Amino acid sequence: MQKPLPVIKIKAQSNHHALFLMLVATILAATTLLVSQGYWQQYRLALTFIYLSSLVIFITGLSKYLQPPFSIVLTPKEIFYQHPHGHWQLTWQQIRRISLIYETHGVEQIQLPYLGISLINIASLTNQISPRLANRLIHEQKTLLAFAIKQELLTFEQCQLCFNPFKLPSGEVLKGPLAAFFHHCTILHSAFGYHLYIPETAMDRELIDFHRLLIECMNAAKQYD
Repeated sequence: MQKPLPVIKIKAQSNHHALFLMLVATILAATTLLVSQGYWQQYRLALTFIYLSSLVIFITGLSKYLQPPFSIVLTPKEIFYQHPHGHWQLTWQQIRRISLIYETHGVEQIQLPYLGISLINIASLTNQISPRLANRLIHEQKTLLAFAIKQELLTFEQCQLCFNPFKLPSGEVLKGPLAAFFHHCTILHSAFGYHLYIPETAMDRELIDFHRLLIECMNAAKQYD
């Protein structure tokens, strides 16, 4: 009997050191408060700078701490991507290809800090991505559009935000943030060949190693199924 596939939980790099940063900020502010007794007038600017720096460090740590504990969860049936602004999920059978993204600039080959996911049918995303995340990704992935324009893969006009209704092959018409996101996905697919993009910051290891992990999970899941 074939053993069931494990559930793998990935903690994003951006979540690391949250408690450490908050602790450092607290110690820095408390130490400065104790040492600065009687020296406020003389060193006002320097002390103010230290307090503001402590506040920035603490807020940075807090923002990391409040993010979802896991950015990606891999199960025998699906891949689940968790973002502070929502999530998307796909079964392995809905995925055509997962790949590293390379583009050629002159004689130089550039590897983008993303993994690309090509879907068998883009309509499968309709009920599997939260509208809030769909809206967020449009703005977060502007760097991809800018790179595509620079490489002459897309024109500036093609990259303009589009809120027109999006008609799926089934005849269903999407409106609002989902429609804008599907237009966005279609444009990126025409440029790079992928519909979804997982940023390197969401991973817990090197890009090439995480790509290898996803390929292994997808192949094992399809074989297991």
